[in-house]
Amino acid sequence: MKPLFLAIAILVCPCVGQSTSAQEKQEGSKAIDAKDFFEPREYAGGDQEVLKYRLLKPANFDSAKKYPLVIFLHGAGERGDDNVAQLKHCMSELCTPQRREKYACYVIAPQCPKEQKWVDVDWSAPKPTYPSGMSRSLTLTFEVVDAMLEDAAIDKNRIYISGLSMGGYGTWDALRQRPDFFAAAVPICGGGNTAAAADFCKVPIWCFHGDDDKAVNVEKSRDMVAALKAAGGTPRYTEYPGVGHDSWTETYANDDMYQWLFGQRK
Repeated sequence: MKPLFLAIAILVCPCVGQSTSAQEKQEGSKAIDAKDFFEPREYAGGDQEVLKYRLLKPANFDSAKKYPLVIFLHGAGERGDDNVAQLKHCMSELCTPQRREKYACYVIAPQCPKEQKWVDVDWSAPKPTYPSGMSRSLTLTFEVVDAMLEDAAIDKNRIYISGLSMGGYGTWDALRQRPDFFAAAVPICGGGNTAAAADFCKVPIWCFHGDDDKAVNVEKSRDMVAALKAAGGTPRYTEYPGVGHDSWTETYANDDMYQWLFGQRK
């Protein structure tokens, strides 16, 4: 893997639709621009298709240590090739001094190209048909991650994944595709293949969704949680009353979520 470093600038937009406590926490990170912390990189697959991504490295890196890795999958509105838009929602929360000190980790934020998806399904279908294989963008993401496992100081027992909206679908599908790979997952306002729930029901999962979501019906998350429980899993589920599609702002401002996530190990 030969990453290319680019000089790119963006202003990170504040998130909306959050509770008073979340707003207070967000005040401390308003001045933080995630692009100042996430390095821009590119990866070319075997067919030379390029995946652009951003990488956050652990603060106060110690070569004698191994660090967790968080994979973040953005939503449909952040697709493109600017290698910036995927940082728009909530990535500044991972860059606060307090969190970087308490939860030193790698974070990879790939950008899905326009007209592609993290999982190739029809989101509008009540019961979409899921392909057996991974989408091209998710395949390239795993190629980058697998290369990182060879080169970087990553604790292979502490690999986490989270995503919102389209990225929530991608998170569920990543669990389906590689059920033994992750120590924990946080899918937000997405949906998944309930028929495959038994394959990853033992993975610690904390799912979030707003009950007034008009973009992705809350039943998508409810169905996945029910399928996991039926298969013997014990997922956590938080449903925000009166919240629409933006259930990620509250989630990424939640200190309890980080404490739970980074406390999981294979």
